[in-house]
Amino acid sequence: MTNMLSRRGMLAASAASFALAACHGKSAAVLNVGNQRGSTKSLMLASGALDGALYHVEWSEFPAAQPLLEALGSGAVDLGLVADAPFQFAFQGGSPIRVVGAMVASTMLPGALGVLVSHSSTARGIDDLIGGKIATTHGGIGHYVMLRALQVNGHRSDAVKWVFLSPSDSQAALQTGVVDAWSSWAPYTIAAMQTGARLLINGRDYATGAGFDVANAGAIDAKRTLLSDFLARETQAMAWAHAHSNAFAGMLSHETGLPLAIATGTVKCSTRVRAPIDARLIAGQQTILDTFRASGDIKTTRSLDQAFTALV
Repeated sequence: MTNMLSRRGMLAASAASFALAACHGKSAAVLNVGNQRGSTKSLMLASGALDGALYHVEWSEFPAAQPLLEALGSGAVDLGLVADAPFQFAFQGGSPIRVVGAMVASTMLPGALGVLVSHSSTARGIDDLIGGKIATTHGGIGHYVMLRALQVNGHRSDAVKWVFLSPSDSQAALQTGVVDAWSSWAPYTIAAMQTGARLLINGRDYATGAGFDVANAGAIDAKRTLLSDFLARETQAMAWAHAHSNAFAGMLSHETGLPLAIATGTVKCSTRVRAPIDARLIAGQQTILDTFRASGDIKTTRSLDQAFTALV
C-alpha cells in the first residue's frame, strides 16, 4: 500500500531502508514493539506503513500502560506507546526508558479520557465524589486525571478512596457498585459508555493529550536505526488515519475483538499528530510531576532532561 504514504514519507522511509540494508545486510533484524490494546499494531497494519520495512516487528499485547512500561524497563520490548503521565510515573521510579517520539491529540472528543459513573449515579460533578471510592490504575493516565481534577477544584488527593485495579476489574467494580466512579481512557471509556456508564468528568480538561513513543535505553543504543525508521512510518500512518478512520477502526476491531461500534468510537474520539520534542513539550510535563508529587505518589526528583532522546 505504498500509495497510502506521502511522497515525502516514502523518501524518508527509502533513505532509512538503505541505512538498514547497510547495517544488517540480508539478515532479518527484529524490533520488539509493545502494543497497548491493539492501537499501534492496528494503525500500522491498516495503513500499510510497514510495507517494505527491512526488519520484522514482533508485537506484544498489553492491556494498559503500566505492564507495557514494566516490559520496556526490563528490555522485554524495545518500543511502546503510552500517555505522558504513566511514562513520568515509571521514569521517576528509575526505569531505564526514554521518550524517543511524541504526539499530541489534534482532536479529543468527550469520552476519549475521563471519569465515569454508573447510569444510576446521582453525582453531577467532582464535589459529589468526595469521600467516595474511585477505581483506576496506579500511576496511569486515569489516576493522573482524577488527581488533577481534585487539585484544580480545591481538594486533596486523599479526599477520595483510591481503589487501584486493572481496567477490566475497574469496569466490573463500577457495574456492581463496588466503587462510585472509574477514571479511564478509550477504548475502555467508549465501551462503558455504550453500555450505560455516564461521563462525569471530561479528561481533556485536565490532561495534555500527549502520547509518547518510549524505548528501552539499551534498544536506543542497539537499534537506533530501526527505531527511527519505525517512528517515521508511524508518523505517516497517523496522517493516513485522519482520512481513513473507518479502515483503521475495522482493523482495530479485527485485531482486538472489540465490537466495530466501540472500535469506531475509539478511533474517532481522538486523533493524533506528531509533535516535536522541544522545550515547550518538556516544560509541560512539570505539571504532571507536580501533581503526582503533591499526592505523594512520586517522591523522586529525577531530571526531565534525562527523559528524552528524540529520534524523529
